[in-house]
Amino acid sequence: MAEYEIFDAGGSNDEFKEHDKYRGHYWRNIIILIFIIALGAYLLTGVYQVGPSEVALVKTFGAYSSTTGPGIHIHFPYPFQSHVIVDVRTINKIEIGFRTTSSGRTTSYVFVEEEAEMITGDQNIISIEAIVQYRVSDPVDYAFNVIQGDDLVKLTSESVLREMVALLELEKVLTTERDKVAMETARRIQEIMNDYEAGIQIENVYLQDVTPPDPVVPAFDDVNNARQDQQTSINEAQRYANDVIPRAEGEAVKILNDAQAYAYEQISKATGEAERFRIMLEEYRKSEEITKNRLILDSIQKMLENSKIKVISEKGDTLNFINIAEVMGDD
Repeated sequence: MAEYEIFDAGGSNDEFKEHDKYRGHYWRNIIILIFIIALGAYLLTGVYQVGPSEVALVKTFGAYSSTTGPGIHIHFPYPFQSHVIVDVRTINKIEIGFRTTSSGRTTSYVFVEEEAEMITGDQNIISIEAIVQYRVSDPVDYAFNVIQGDDLVKLTSESVLREMVALLELEKVLTTERDKVAMETARRIQEIMNDYEAGIQIENVYLQDVTPPDPVVPAFDDVNNARQDQQTSINEAQRYANDVIPRAEGEAVKILNDAQAYAYEQISKATGEAERFRIMLEEYRKSEEITKNRLILDSIQKMLENSKIKVISEKGDTLNFINIAEVMGDD
């Protein structure tokens, strides 16, 4: 008799149903997990970090709403809020007439001829390599009023520098007016930035290399050498003048002081003599004869002072020594 295996269809359906139910829960969990991850990623778009030298400008529906400083911050995710990072402390550098190709131990540059060559006021060509340093002073104006800050500063600086050079002669740009050109260029650039409300502060403008065209370099070297010789001669003359003039002034002061001292001495003597004669005049008026004899004797005493006089008597036979003191009546 044949053996038959009876297939239980009902039991198999339960297993299939259980398997389908498991698969349904699995895919649903996967979808929920993906949704949670996507939601988390979306919410994380509102988390941002600001560096030590930076500020963040928060925009709500595209319009500026607030500013945040360094650190980690949170705002509503896009499209509700977004932010713009602006560096406000770093000094930015613009190069005109050259480009720095490598830095480090050995720095190399590339000359940019079309930027460096400029025309002076006396229709000469001069080569200028300049550096413009700037920083962001107002991050709101810089972020919302300026598209490319570096390009704006570079083009403005080059235009202003060409304008300043065109107002001066070649020799002045190379020598006496070089620093003035740099300072005036910085001032004019700042005025233009303020007019644009760019939020940019110009820190410095350096003219690091100012040279004449190659064909006239030897002539300018001769001019510079002559100018140095001229300055050397001026310095030597000034040094000689600084030595001679003080000595002459000292001699003049000495002569003047001596003259004044002599004048004071003579005036004092004259005043004393006048006073003496005044007193003698008063005594003479009191006793004319006595005073007269006194004056005569005083005159004789001055003439014969420190002298021994021998007087011969009228008889001619006896020599007598006359004591002047006794004659004058002095004790």
